[in-house]
Amino acid sequence: MPTVLSEYAKLSSDILLKGIVETIIKDSPLLQKLPFIEITGNALAYNREKSMTAAAFYAVDGTWSAPPAVSFDKLTAELKILGQDADVDNYIKATRSNVQDIEATIVELTAKSVRSKFENTFIYGTTSDYLGLSAEANAFDGIWKLMDTGTANGQVVSMGGTGATLTLAKLDELIDTVKGGKPDLLMMSRRSRRKLNALMRAAGVVEVGQDEFGNFTTLYNGIPVTVNDWVVDTHALAGGVETATTGGSNSVIYALSFGEGAVCGIIGPGGIQIEPVGVLESKDATRTRIKWYVSLADFCLQKRGALIGVQD
Repeated sequence: MPTVLSEYAKLSSDILLKGIVETIIKDSPLLQKLPFIEITGNALAYNREKSMTAAAFYAVDGTWSAPPAVSFDKLTAELKILGQDADVDNYIKATRSNVQDIEATIVELTAKSVRSKFENTFIYGTTSDYLGLSAEANAFDGIWKLMDTGTANGQVVSMGGTGATLTLAKLDELIDTVKGGKPDLLMMSRRSRRKLNALMRAAGVVEVGQDEFGNFTTLYNGIPVTVNDWVVDTHALAGGVETATTGGSNSVIYALSFGEGAVCGIIGPGGIQIEPVGVLESKDATRTRIKWYVSLADFCLQKRGALIGVQD
């Protein structure tokens, strides 16, 4: 059963680990909601349904035809190693810790860099060259590539040929691409959120909610509206489809459902790990390693959508 990161922290007696996990998720609406499946091994292989079989009516005592073959895509989510070392100079630690805990501060900053890298990869990760993005072989494929935003398909809604100003009607169209209930999250850039807020105010629509830390968040149609600072506003379009992440003035809004059967994270045993490396030989410092065996699975085509060509 998928579990969110905050629940993994509760299962640990390591105070430092709990603090690191809280640091990672506190300012990340994505990681507050994205569940993870813990696996044993280095990859998760899964089948994603491409087409449904068609039912039919039959006469009494009639002959039933053989069902048509069901079509699947066989996919693999391979765990990747995400992490960063936090080095604390022993001299500074010894002489400055009376002001503040230098080691805790540096480890916290390192944890934030891990979070930022995950959020960036969640969107634009690619293990092979894709629409102008260079491959990062040690990363995992992000949702932009998994949704194949460079190809016209039923889950990608376009604002038109070279993009256009966001409208609530187009946002509703995006939400309708997600089947089986409303999406869990609308994720966008800050520019897109400002535009959405302006449209909602003009329409007299005001919806707010709270995250697990008590922070107020905007809702649209009951769906949390969140910002991912790695969603860029420079996408290029031609003929209503994405061509690159640079060279234009367009952005993307994502409608995402989470869980096993939708978009879900994959992690190795134990989740995020904190490893005290100890005193370094090459310099007067102590190292703490933050590492995370992690990947992303896209279980169902109809559980996520993207609105491309969004302009201010």
